[in-house]
Amino acid sequence: MLSPSPGVATKAGALPPVWRQVRWRILTLLFLVTVINFVDRQTLSVVSPVLRDRLHLSNTDYGRIVSAFMFGMMVGEFPVGWCMDRFGVRGGFSFTVVWWSIAEALHAFAQSALQFGAVRFWMGTGECGNFSGGMKVVSEWFPVRERAFAVGVFNAGSMIGSLIAPPAIVFIMLHYGWHWAFLAPAFLGFVWVILWRSVYHPLDRHPAVSAAEREYIRAGLPTAAAPPANRVLLQHRQTWGLIFCRFLVGPVVQFYWFWMPAYLHQSRGFTLTDIGMFTWIPYLFGDIGSIGGGWAAGYLMRRGVRLPVARLIVMWGGAACCAMSIWVVQARTSAAAIAFICLVLFGHTALSANMFAAISDVFPEGAVGRVTGLTGIAGGVSGLLFPLLTGFLVDRLSYAPVFAIVGLMPAAGVLVLATLIRGFRRLPI
Repeated sequence: MLSPSPGVATKAGALPPVWRQVRWRILTLLFLVTVINFVDRQTLSVVSPVLRDRLHLSNTDYGRIVSAFMFGMMVGEFPVGWCMDRFGVRGGFSFTVVWWSIAEALHAFAQSALQFGAVRFWMGTGECGNFSGGMKVVSEWFPVRERAFAVGVFNAGSMIGSLIAPPAIVFIMLHYGWHWAFLAPAFLGFVWVILWRSVYHPLDRHPAVSAAEREYIRAGLPTAAAPPANRVLLQHRQTWGLIFCRFLVGPVVQFYWFWMPAYLHQSRGFTLTDIGMFTWIPYLFGDIGSIGGGWAAGYLMRRGVRLPVARLIVMWGGAACCAMSIWVVQARTSAAAIAFICLVLFGHTALSANMFAAISDVFPEGAVGRVTGLTGIAGGVSGLLFPLLTGFLVDRLSYAPVFAIVGLMPAAGVLVLATLIRGFRRLPI
């Protein structure tokens, strides 16, 4: 059961109905801020066809702007995490959302590649706090048996935000101009902060939490254990297998986030209206793959397939779908190209779900967060470098080599992971 039924007894009495349990209101706000985060993140890629023409940006210029954002994400990760720990998530989340929303709004006033790169870097230093803040909230407000569900709910906002951004941003651009495509999402961030500060308080001091719900949450919280130091984790080949896997797999979805509208506009002749009508479809398949990848591995294990075999079956299947990226540029019709992109995002999210699950398969609970952080740094490095390579190749050759590289990187990542992890056995650390 994902949530206790109303009336479940605790020492402090029966739990109130679900709609009066405060942690679900907080989870709803986490979902909404994740949607806003990814709408903000996607806005530039949707607006890019207009900006390229207006500012005469080359693909290399655009690649540098995207890399500036990824660099900001890398630089901000640890300071924002410190902010969440030092000031708590009520103040920390409020600050990071205001910080990145100001940067999103300032996109409307940028007039050059350098200025866009600067505000993009600024936005990245704040947007990285969405996941670290969300995970901290979940760890404080949800007992262990509800955490996977809670994380899944707020993380689903990433694909939902990517799904709704193209039609919403195109509508705003066509009716109000490209400047408002940045200003409107930024406004939503400020509205969210007002809601957050009115709803969220620490569990111990929240005025709306019943004694029964507070006891239920506390009873399900695990005893905290200090994770091993990075040097200990880095001594294990399993850590490096996960690091290299994420380094190779991560740029795939980032490429489609930031370059798909540009590709469809430049190579397939899509208008802004076409981009708004069709580019949301692959993200829907990404949502299906994310859920389906986890379900498929669980189904195989319930049928008697060993955990390492089940994980690798799904991951290799996802890598095979990602290889369809090679055929995107070969497709004779735009519909076929989008169909191949749908397969790629379906496979990528199915693979990624099992890649992240492998961390908790191999490492004890006290090390999971640290290993995830180390793989995140690797993903940040590749996310910084790959847009630069993309802009260079597109300007000097074409999109074809980029789609080919994107198609082959996930298979390389799975191969490295399978070679270094070997059996997915839990490490005694």
